[in-house]
Amino acid sequence: MRIAVSSDMDEPVARLLAEELRRRGHEVLPHGALRPGADSRWAHCSEHAARDVADGRADQAVVCCWTGTGASIAANKVPGVRAALCADAYTADGARRWNDANVLALSLRLTSGPLLTEILDAWFAGTPSEDAEDRENVTRVARLDGDRP
Repeated sequence: MRIAVSSDMDEPVARLLAEELRRRGHEVLPHGALRPGADSRWAHCSEHAARDVADGRADQAVVCCWTGTGASIAANKVPGVRAALCADAYTADGARRWNDANVLALSLRLTSGPLLTEILDAWFAGTPSEDAEDRENVTRVARLDGDRP
């Protein structure tokens, strides 16, 4: 799987994230502080990673900033992206299952190495729900992209 990864800071957990994704066999498309010379401001690098997903260059993305909030907000402004800020494995599983999230947002401040592994395990094990109500919610959210001016 091709996964766009962005971080606004060159933090150990951001480097570990890219290494862990590669170890799991994924192709990493780096943005921000993970790519020398790239714009590392959270709004810019998160947008670029999200656009990789929306435009089909990546299957999913992981966006990071100090709290994860700004990265998730920026990613969610890109039509077709459903970014979820996940601080634990249960939230990551639910984001994939009930929200069909295609972008994982992480806090550089709160995410430790062991927690990162748990979150990624849950994220990649999670599959979108086939429940009619869950699908209807995801469809409704997708329609909101068309409501933007």
